[in-house]
Amino acid sequence: MKNTDPQVEEAVETLDLNGTVRRRLLTGAGMISASAAATALLSACSSSNKSDDKSSGGGVGDFPDTPKWKFVFVNHVTTNPFFTPTQYGAADACALLNASFQWTGSKDSSVPEMVSAMSSAVSARADGIAVSVVDKKAFTKPVSSALDAGIPTVSYNADGAKGDPGTDRLCYIGQGLYESGVQMGRRIVELMPDGGDAVGFIATPGALNIQPRIDGASDAIKAADKGINFKSVASGAELPKELSTIDAYVTGHKGLKGIFAVDAGSTESIGKVVKKYGLKDKGVVAGGFDLNPNTLTAIKAGDLDFTIDQQPYLQGFLTVQYLWLYKLSGGLVIPSTTDTGLLFVTKDNVDPYLKTKTRYEGSSTKQQLVKRSGPIAHA
Repeated sequence: MKNTDPQVEEAVETLDLNGTVRRRLLTGAGMISASAAATALLSACSSSNKSDDKSSGGGVGDFPDTPKWKFVFVNHVTTNPFFTPTQYGAADACALLNASFQWTGSKDSSVPEMVSAMSSAVSARADGIAVSVVDKKAFTKPVSSALDAGIPTVSYNADGAKGDPGTDRLCYIGQGLYESGVQMGRRIVELMPDGGDAVGFIATPGALNIQPRIDGASDAIKAADKGINFKSVASGAELPKELSTIDAYVTGHKGLKGIFAVDAGSTESIGKVVKKYGLKDKGVVAGGFDLNPNTLTAIKAGDLDFTIDQQPYLQGFLTVQYLWLYKLSGGLVIPSTTDTGLLFVTKDNVDPYLKTKTRYEGSSTKQQLVKRSGPIAHA
């Protein structure tokens, strides 16, 4: 009978191995030296752990088996291109985590339609709900009903009024809306040092995904006291209406020095109107929000001075991830409020967005590795 190396024997006694594994190591061939035992010992430990831990393995990665949970996104403008990368983000997270999602709500910011969609999700026993809280009162009861039914519910993209979310949602995933408006207002002040008339277009006044932005911009402009006459104007929730409304307003107000917007569709439309009438040559400044492909093209052409990125992809990806982890952990991993950020995209930094079409901006359906090189700009 072969002698077992003392170091191997000590390791076997120290490690918490089951009886079968212990006997195999102590009597198996090749156990005469510690060096010969290393590979077998590691293999035995791995096998023992797998056999003893019935809750691990079988699912994605190292996670346990889970049902294919279904999460419901209740949106206020379901067909708006801004949310294309949000849906890609949700789809990519679901692919990683063996989950699925439903995209529902209203195409034109009808709050009753959104509430109805949310009620349907609760009745269908969705595994999690994400809702864009564009009205601080209308969603109070639906969110409470979902939580009472044991359905984890978060808000994304919009979170009620400034300082008053209006719901008991578990967390918010999205841009700090009022704060982003303040930053926009400060940029407007920089672009209009001589003051003058400026307009701020808003698709749906009062909708709390964008109203805080226009409020923040207005407050910042007033605080600067630089002689800027800033007026808010409704443009409509759908792109064709936004374009016609903005075109008509601009042609009817020849003295405008600044044209801005707080939503994706209106920003894209401003770029088209500025180009159509050659307004940059007349000293008009313009800007807005989000990364619609036409908006980025207008930035590159100089028709828009800036747009603000808020990472819509993350608003889908992180939302699914947070709801999934809540379900996995039995509610112990509480989702945390996450600001998806603010970045001014200008002619100086727009090229990377234009050179590569990706899912992350909604300009491509392709799954790809986007390579980059060189220094990273300091925040």
